[in-house]
Amino acid sequence: MSFSLDTPSAQTLKSEAKNLRETRARSGQPITHSAALEEVARSHGYRDWNTARAALPDRVAVPFQVGMRVKGFYLEQPFRGLLIGLQLSTDMQHHKVTIQFDEPVNVTPTFMFAAHRQRVTATVDIHGLSPALRGNGQPQMRLMRE
Repeated sequence: MSFSLDTPSAQTLKSEAKNLRETRARSGQPITHSAALEEVARSHGYRDWNTARAALPDRVAVPFQVGMRVKGFYLEQPFRGLLIGLQLSTDMQHHKVTIQFDEPVNVTPTFMFAAHRQRVTATVDIHGLSPALRGNGQPQMRLMRE
């Protein structure tokens, strides 16, 4: 079975089922399309295809992808880096992102003490803005494509 970095959607599972059918056919063990859909749904933790189809959207617009170069502000400090992790939250409106910064970012408000971070995980919406705010009302993270 193929592995996909796409956010799960009905379309993603259908593509996996098609790949599964092709792989099985090449190995001399053909299966029907419906059997492939059932197997893929179970591999994603669903009871069956109908349960998966009811729970998943048709397609998911993914503003960011693993391996993408990004830039932005973390705790109001500018950064550039690589998006190394992406997970859609259960509300289907936010993404948990993990970013490896090119240069460490000082996350303290004062320069008397420095705490540098090379990798952070944050939650952002489809516009790249963190719903979590700092004390001054600014988002903890602003994420953009580079």
